Amino acid sequence: MDNKKDTESLISHIEALRQTLIKCFLALGVFLPVTFFIAPKILNYLLRILINKNDITFNYFSPTEVFLLQIKIAFLVDLIVCFPYIAKQIWNFIYPALYDNEKKFIQSTVLLSSLLFCLGVVFCVFCILPLIVNFGLSFSTSQIQPIFNISNIINLTLGLCVVFGLMFQMPLVTNSLIKSGIVDYNTIASSRPYVVVILLFLSAILTPPDIISQIMLFSPTYLLFEFGLLFSKKRGQKNE
Repeated sequence: MDNKKDTESLISHIEALRQTLIKCFLALGVFLPVTFFIAPKILNYLLRILINKNDITFNYFSPTEVFLLQIKIAFLVDLIVCFPYIAKQIWNFIYPALYDNEKKFIQSTVLLSSLLFCLGVVFCVFCILPLIVNFGLSFSTSQIQPIFNISNIINLTLGLCVVFGLMFQMPLVTNSLIKSGIVDYNTIASSRPYVVVILLFLSAILTPPDIISQIMLFSPTYLLFEFGLLFSKKRGQKNE
């Protein structure tokens, strides 16, 4: 009898998961034509930010190159637009299995994580990418002229946006580790030299090989780490 109930429960959970996934993919499919329509405008806006006040043009070397970039941008924007709905559907699926304290923790974590990710993307687009372009232009001479490939620059843009969005999760990671009791405040606070080395290493491998972008990734990430420590200090002291 128990086996039958367990089987029925498993089947009901699988069915609920299937319904959740269907709703998520339907939402992505509904908004995809809209995001594909606005993708060229988004691409042009990104290029204007990258060009800034410089007299440069972007080149493409195959007939479908720009079209494929627009498709990539459309899928990415589609995912961003639908993320709140997708998160809500996933939340509704796992909500019944959580304890009250877990529900509150996940709710606050998801919201704060989304805000930090968006902050990282905005910082990257408006602060970091123009600096990288200017750094590349600084090598220009009368004998050496830059030619910017649109695929390379947009792929770099999208990649760095993801990197900065993830690295901006640092205060959330720090606070979560302390709040969950995995480590205490003093342990993390005394590990600052190791954190600096790790962040420098990540900044070196996740950004282009120029010192400007590496410093611009390391600096806010380390400041956010310190902010996470400051925010968690009372919690850490209570756990001692």
